[in-house]
Amino acid sequence: MTKALELSAIPDETISGKIFLIRNTKVMPDKDLAVLYGVTTGNLNKSVKRNIQRFPDDFMFQLTKSEFDNLIFQFGTSSWGGTRTLPYAFTEQGVAMLSGILNSERAIMVNIQIMRIFTKLREMLVENLSIRLEIENIKKKLTNQDKSIELVFSYLDELLEKHDNPKPRKQIGFKTKKRIIRCH
Repeated sequence: MTKALELSAIPDETISGKIFLIRNTKVMPDKDLAVLYGVTTGNLNKSVKRNIQRFPDDFMFQLTKSEFDNLIFQFGTSSWGGTRTLPYAFTEQGVAMLSGILNSERAIMVNIQIMRIFTKLREMLVENLSIRLEIENIKKKLTNQDKSIELVFSYLDELLEKHDNPKPRKQIGFKTKKRIIRCH
């Protein structure tokens, strides 16, 4: 089995399941990236530290204790084992930058797949946003229609009340005396 075939065996769902929203940014933890790249987390982080100028804060940041605890909570169980230091989280740009420092064929193939998934997620977000806007427009129209329907029912209630309780009408026109004609 070639490496390209071996890598295509990584389901997109597996990779997208390793993307988390932290600090309102989609990120991947260093441990998950290391597994995908086939390296240890320590070696991944050593490579990053040797090239730290390539990773500004908007490309990579270290998780706080509460962010890390929340991440473990999302997994349901602690699969993070004996982590001694808080993990690093890589944004989409940080993952792209990793391709420049990890030169194995596997790292390149995995990076391409990860970048495609980030792109799909962004497209889904845009589609989701446009759907939300359409729903809001529909809600506004329905709200206006609700008000109109409410007004129609109010008028109908008034008409029914007038019909049930008619006011005596003042006659208009000529008044004539009623003649009684008797027939023998």
